[in-house]
Amino acid sequence: MARPNVLMIAVDDLNHWVGPLRRNPVAKTPHIDRLARGGLTFTHAYCPAPVCNASRAALLSGRLPSSTGVYDNGINWETRIPEGTTLSAQFLKADYDVRGIGKLFHGNTYKTSEWTEYIKNLPVDDLNGALESGKNGKLPYAKLPPDETGLTDFKSAQYTIEQLRKKHTNPFFLACGFYRPHLPWNVPGRYFDLYPLETIPLPPYKKDDLDDIPPIGRDWALSIGDHKAILEQGGKKVWKQAMQAYLASISFLDVQLGKVLDAYERSPERDNTIVVLWGDHGWHLGEKNHWRKFALWEEATRTPLIWKAPGITKPGTRCEHPVDLMALYPTLCTLTGIPKPSFVEGADLRPLLKNPHASWTLPAVTTFRYKNHAVRAKKWRYIRYVDGNEELYDHTKDPYEWTNLAAKRELAGVKTELSRWLPKVNVPQPPNDLDH
Repeated sequence: MARPNVLMIAVDDLNHWVGPLRRNPVAKTPHIDRLARGGLTFTHAYCPAPVCNASRAALLSGRLPSSTGVYDNGINWETRIPEGTTLSAQFLKADYDVRGIGKLFHGNTYKTSEWTEYIKNLPVDDLNGALESGKNGKLPYAKLPPDETGLTDFKSAQYTIEQLRKKHTNPFFLACGFYRPHLPWNVPGRYFDLYPLETIPLPPYKKDDLDDIPPIGRDWALSIGDHKAILEQGGKKVWKQAMQAYLASISFLDVQLGKVLDAYERSPERDNTIVVLWGDHGWHLGEKNHWRKFALWEEATRTPLIWKAPGITKPGTRCEHPVDLMALYPTLCTLTGIPKPSFVEGADLRPLLKNPHASWTLPAVTTFRYKNHAVRAKKWRYIRYVDGNEELYDHTKDPYEWTNLAAKRELAGVKTELSRWLPKVNVPQPPNDLDH
């Protein structure tokens, strides 16, 4: 049998507000839902880092942030990850046709030697004809005219469709990087119309939610000042307007994905092509008085992960085990028969792809900046900061992480057990400014 092809679809800043993850009741994602019906959804998938550069560098290099020192957006991943070792490079070495477009690594950066072709498709939005534009608090948005052909994600979809329609001599590794729903939330106005403000419920929220949070966590939540700015600008109405813009951007992304899925389903290579959809991290929309990523809580770290692997996954299945995106590299190697490099630090998900209910004891691990980590097990989230302060949440009773249990003596054993999964190797973080 011919070696399987790979269609990898990356999305930016997409949290768990998609149909298959059931966190937001009004999100309209029919095409993500369609992919989920055809494959396996990991309901609790978590990012290596809650920031674009560090997360993408980790999952596409197979090396944890604590092994490379790529902890944040201000660190150049290209100088810290040896050339010829990334995921695309392994497929190129294996004689695959390796093509990509859009945002895969942060900033559309890439190494020429690791791709057959890579289209650097930077997001450029012309607001001259915008129907409406502005900011909700500090979060920019624009309602654009109906024609979306000039938008980056439209172009990324079109390139991917063209590649899927081609005849291929060699197996292909095709990577499509979508930019939305990353800020600015600039999409055609019809996507905003999908979400009338009166239909949008505010997310689960406690005004005093940060009272039991250690200083580092509180500082991350409040330092940008998003929530304060939204409340001062117009309270719940502006809060809902910001949510509307985020939801509109998700639906715009979903439509672009749908075009790619249409081409995939019509492709003669469909029955021999692995499809994997992943997001680089989650996003807060007011939970814990916080917006954006840049934190170690559930909202910032949980993201979609959907696999469709012919002959392995079953349609419409779900896996409830926590996993992290470091699994992407080794799993694709296993599924395609490409040797997994010795430096790869992720777990192979193939057993769960075959049987979502198989035994699985590994938790998901997320790192943000130097020596700040979260461990997400099936029941618990444990956070330890560089200064030794901690958070602990019981997700069976507290899915929104409102009550920090870290100080309870009777749970010391739980923390000890979870702490053994904290990364052991740490590369010092050079000084840098956080790129918001």
